[in-house]
Amino acid sequence: MLFAIIGLLILFLTLAPALWARAVLRRYSGERRDYPGSGGELARHLLDRHGLKQVVVETTEQGDHYDPQAKAVRLAPEHFNGRSLTAVTVAAHEVGHALQDHSGYAPLAWRTRLVRVAQGAEKAGAALMLALPVLTLLTRAPSAGLVMFLAGLASFGGAILVHLVTLPVELDASYRRALPLLGSGYLPPGDLRPARQILTACAFTYVAASLFSVLNLARWWAILRR
Repeated sequence: MLFAIIGLLILFLTLAPALWARAVLRRYSGERRDYPGSGGELARHLLDRHGLKQVVVETTEQGDHYDPQAKAVRLAPEHFNGRSLTAVTVAAHEVGHALQDHSGYAPLAWRTRLVRVAQGAEKAGAALMLALPVLTLLTRAPSAGLVMFLAGLASFGGAILVHLVTLPVELDASYRRALPLLGSGYLPPGDLRPARQILTACAFTYVAASLFSVLNLARWWAILRR
C-alpha cells in the first residue's frame, strides 16, 4: 500500500509540471504584431550579434533544442515562424545554449557526453531487466540475478544522472543568458515577467523527466519483486 501511494505521488509530481508547462507555453503563444520578427529571426539576429555566424537556425519536429555537434539551434515550426512571446523566449533560450557552447561551459559538455552514454545504457538496461528472471531461472544462481539487476539499475540511474545535470544547464541558459538578452531591448518591460514564467515552465519539464526516470526505476523494481 505504501509503495502504491508513493508511486501515485511520484506520478502526480511527474505529470503536474509537464501539464503546467504546456499550459504556460500555450497561454503566451498568441501572435504579437508589435514584435519585429519571428523566433527564428530573433535567434539568427542574436547569434550574429555574438559572432556565432557558423551556428545555423533551422526547424525541427524533434522539439526545440541546441545541437552542439552540428552547431545548430533547432526550433519547432511554431516557434521558428511564430511571433509570439513563447516563440521568441524559447528561441532566446536555445541561443543561450549556443552561447554556453561557445564559452566552453563545462556542464553542457558533461551533459552532451552523458546523453550519448545514457541512451545506449538505458536500452541495454531495459533488455537486461527483461532477461533477468529467465537467466536467474536457467542458471539457478542468485548471484547472476544480482549482477543483472545491478547492471539494469546502473543504466536507469544514468538517465536520472543526465536529468540532474541537465537542470542547472537549462537554468543557466534561461536566467543567466536568455533573460538578460530579452531584457536588453528585445522585449517590452511588461513582457519580461511572463517570459521568466515561460523559462521556469520549460525548466520544470526537466524536473518532470527526472521524476519519471525515478518512477520507471521503481516500476521495474516492483516487477522484479513479484
